[in-house]
Amino acid sequence: MKPRLDPSPFLFVLIVSLATTITGQSTRPYDVCGENVKCGDFDLEYPFWGGDRPSYCGHPDFQLTCQSDVPELRLESLNYRVLDTDTSSQTMKVARSDLWSTLCPTNLHNTTYNSTLFNGDNFNQENVSLYYRCNTSPLVAQPFGNNYKFPCTVDNTTSDSYFIRTSLVVSTTTVLNFLVQCENHIEVPVNQTSANILLSTTASSDDLQSALRAGFNLQWTVFNDDCDDCIRSNGRCGSNSTSPESFVCYCASGNFSQTCDNRSVDEGGSKNSSLPIILGIVGAVVAIVVIGGGILCCRQRRKRRAIKEASPAQTETKAILTSGTVSSKYNFTSSIPSYPNSSKASKEYTKSSYFGTQVFTYEELEVATDNFNDSRELGDGGFGTVYYGKLLDGREVAVKRLYENNFKRVEQFMNEVEILTRLDHENLVKLYGCTSKRSKELILVYEYIPNGTVADHLHGKLANSSSSIFSWSVRLNIAIETAEALAYLHEKDIIHRDVKTNNILLDKSFRVKVADFGLSRLFPKANDATHVSTAPQGTPGYVDPEYYQCYHLTDKSDVYSFGVVLMELISSLQAVDTNRHKLDINLANMAMTKIQNHMLDELVDKSIGFETNGVVRRMITLVAELAFRCLQQNKDMRPTMKEVVEILRGIQNDELNAQKAEVLDIVVDDGELTKDHNTEPASPDFGVTNKLVGSSVPSSSDS
Repeated sequence: MKPRLDPSPFLFVLIVSLATTITGQSTRPYDVCGENVKCGDFDLEYPFWGGDRPSYCGHPDFQLTCQSDVPELRLESLNYRVLDTDTSSQTMKVARSDLWSTLCPTNLHNTTYNSTLFNGDNFNQENVSLYYRCNTSPLVAQPFGNNYKFPCTVDNTTSDSYFIRTSLVVSTTTVLNFLVQCENHIEVPVNQTSANILLSTTASSDDLQSALRAGFNLQWTVFNDDCDDCIRSNGRCGSNSTSPESFVCYCASGNFSQTCDNRSVDEGGSKNSSLPIILGIVGAVVAIVVIGGGILCCRQRRKRRAIKEASPAQTETKAILTSGTVSSKYNFTSSIPSYPNSSKASKEYTKSSYFGTQVFTYEELEVATDNFNDSRELGDGGFGTVYYGKLLDGREVAVKRLYENNFKRVEQFMNEVEILTRLDHENLVKLYGCTSKRSKELILVYEYIPNGTVADHLHGKLANSSSSIFSWSVRLNIAIETAEALAYLHEKDIIHRDVKTNNILLDKSFRVKVADFGLSRLFPKANDATHVSTAPQGTPGYVDPEYYQCYHLTDKSDVYSFGVVLMELISSLQAVDTNRHKLDINLANMAMTKIQNHMLDELVDKSIGFETNGVVRRMITLVAELAFRCLQQNKDMRPTMKEVVEILRGIQNDELNAQKAEVLDIVVDDGELTKDHNTEPASPDFGVTNKLVGSSVPSSSDS
């Protein structure tokens, strides 16, 4: 049989020719406004302009300047660093440039913005007031004392300055009476987490600096609907050259005040002078749509036919997935066969690969997840929703469907695939494959882990049902396996960057599988000691404070987060809980205080045998000391993950206890971490752990 000639290449040439004819009539603004403002990791479009993007492609109040790969926006005579943006919700996180590196700016200005262009009321944040050149006498109202004071030198004269949440100033008359004696004050918004920290009686000027650097959120409201309508009509958003405050939609055929479909001619714009030309363009567009739609339909039909013919088991598999047999998020195993080592279906589907991992079609994963049915949703993270699925070859999988499909997300997607395919550790979740980077959606396919997360068992939906089996020995083994997984990542020059109990999965035997590593968490190369970020990423309660303050990411950032995980395993408490006392909202802070004040017994989960079992009591005490070392503010005082593994293994094997029985007896009898009750430990070099491991485990300073 003579092979059939594929018309696709000829149709493609026709489409390109027609498109060239049409775009040849494009105006210059239409072309230029397709370019975005690029600065560091940022790639911003309307209403922003600057650099190679001219002013008429944006709004006059949204000019960006690029300072050391960080975009700066000028609002009401002040410059703001742009820390993050979300174009889908028109929101951005900004921080004042004049308060970025100092609390004492040369000129004092309130934080103000044009309410017709921005909205800051839809976010959970509040103002903090900074008072300058105050009376040197101390505040007379408690707890507002010297804790909230910081010095400022202006014109070679040093005077006292204070900071306080604005709401407290208004509600506390005594404080207000004192602060009116100050010469100047300004107000700056901060996010609610930072505001809660500043409420603490131990809040310092360093906490204030961190709060100001964390920034606050704004939503831009300038012509959002108009721009959306313009883009939907294949136009480019911009401003009128004769009236910059007015919106204009740049189209291939002219400049219009509304959309390219609803052609109300803009002043200074251009109108097509010939009706035949317009009709010709419309006809060409219709032809392109019809031809392109026909090609797309044919290709989709061929794909579906290929999937259908690839395995005779598809009909049976889809019936299982759609019959409702699987009804809960964790009860998936009753009707699922084991994965065959040798499968015809598996061979049929391994048609292409990225970095050695299988590439799935979107249609294939639709079938596996019952069209991404809500009943199969396993979780919803910061980057995508995860669904339970079953492949045609019988494998159970967790399918992560990423939220966005833009250039930056594709780049991160490819990086994660490249990273995960070169990892091989029994305590890391395995990547089975992904969709093509050209797929209609970016999707990652992981092995399915059926027993929930550590967070679920400690203080989540499985806490009550698993309390009897989630013993101390199980928790200690979880700590060890998690530490071994992180140590392995560090050996591969990979920093997880989001270590938390929600990312530690458990199989049916309570073996650890660390998940969610790689996506948008790029890490330093092997020859680079630190990574500098425009804004710290991670989960509140787990983020390394030194990384949060200095924006330098190291492997010790994971160590800090792991220290929080250890305290969760000991206490069964959440890392952040706003229902606790304001000083105990952050578990890391509460744990450090309890340990230093010899009150570990108040922190430990009573159900794991701390008060009834001497051996368990010794091991928990030693693990708490290790957590104390991991949670040190100075990263150089923390151990490495390799040291952490060695210490935990020693605790599990009771080697440390046997070496220093006398010291351990003191710990068990007194329930304290140090012999000297009058000495407040200020570093990890105190107590039992340091004495026990000093001769066998290298210190972090040697690493």
